[in-house]
Amino acid sequence: MDVRTKMQKSSPQLSTTSYQSVPTFPLHSTNEKAIPLLGFGTAEYPFGASIDTMKQIILEAIAVGYRHFDTAALYQTEQPLGEAISDALRLGLIKSRDELFITSKLWCSDAHHDCVIPALKKTLKNLKLEYLDLYLIHWPVSVKPGEYELPVKKDLVPIDLKSVWEAMEECQALGLTKSIGVSNFSCKKLETILSTAKIPPAVNQVEMNPMWQQKKLRKFCDEKGILIESYSPLGAKGTLWGTNRVMECELLKEIAQAKGKSLAQVCLRWAHEQGVCVLVKSFNKERMKQNLDIFDWKLSAEESRKISQLPQCKGFPAGEFVSDDGPYKSLEELWDGEI
Repeated sequence: MDVRTKMQKSSPQLSTTSYQSVPTFPLHSTNEKAIPLLGFGTAEYPFGASIDTMKQIILEAIAVGYRHFDTAALYQTEQPLGEAISDALRLGLIKSRDELFITSKLWCSDAHHDCVIPALKKTLKNLKLEYLDLYLIHWPVSVKPGEYELPVKKDLVPIDLKSVWEAMEECQALGLTKSIGVSNFSCKKLETILSTAKIPPAVNQVEMNPMWQQKKLRKFCDEKGILIESYSPLGAKGTLWGTNRVMECELLKEIAQAKGKSLAQVCLRWAHEQGVCVLVKSFNKERMKQNLDIFDWKLSAEESRKISQLPQCKGFPAGEFVSDDGPYKSLEELWDGEI
C-alpha cells in the first residue's frame, strides 16, 4: 500500500493544538514513530541570523501548537531548539519530550561512514536530547570533513551512499534516532540506497510547492512507502534558494481571495492534500497560527486541477554542488534529470 493510500485508509492519531488538530502519520520504521504532518522549520539565510531570538521564537511556536520541529547541523539552530525544549518542559508547555517530533540532518562534511555517528552524537549534545525522531542525510553530496557552510567550498568528493546509509542504519539500531531518511534525493539516488538498505528511508525531504510539484518523485516515493516532506512550500522568498514565483502567482491569489484564505494557507493546504508532510516557517506569531489553520477546509476539484497545470520551475537547483572537478559535473547529474 502506498503512502498516500495508507494515509487515507488509516485513522491517524490527532495531536491537539491550541488552534487546530494536526494529523500524524506513522513512519514505516521499526519504531513506528508518528510524524505530525505539519512541522516548524528553523532554517534561515544567512544561517544563524536570528540565533539570539530563536529560542523565544520556538517557544512561541510550541505555545501556539507546533509539535514537529526541523533543524540541521548547518542551520546553527540545534542549540536554541534544545534550550527551547528544556524551557518548554520547565514552563509546562509540554509534559514530556515525547510530545515533540524532532528532526535534524547530517551535513555534507559528515557524509562519510566514520563521521555519521559522531555527527549525530554532536547534534544530540547540542539539542540536549537522548534521541532524535528522524535523522536525514541533508544532500547526496560529500565535502571534505570540517566544513559547515553553504554555498560549499569546491572540496566536493564522491559520496559512498552504501556505506553512509549503513552508518545511518547503525544510528537507528543504537537508538540514537527513531527513524532515518534523506533530503534532496532523486528517484535514481533513492534506488541506489534501496538496492542495499536493510532499513529503507522513511522520509525524503525535498523542495515542493505549487510551482515545483515533484510529480514524478512523489509517485516513486508513494510506491516505495517513503513519505515526502515538503520544504519551501511558499517558495522561500528572501533566502539563498528562494524565489517570489509562488507568492506572486495570480492563480493562487485568485483562489485565496475566493476562499477567504491567505495565499500561504492555499499553498499549505494544497501540499497537505497531496499526501505529504509540510514544513512551514514564520517567526511572526499571527502567521504561525494561520499556518496551522489548514485542516478544516478543502480546495475544490477545479481549484486543484488549475494548480496542477501551473508552469513548473525548480527554485533551488543547487548549482554550488556542481563542479568540473567534482562528482557532479552538471545539474542533470546532480538531479538525474529531475529538473
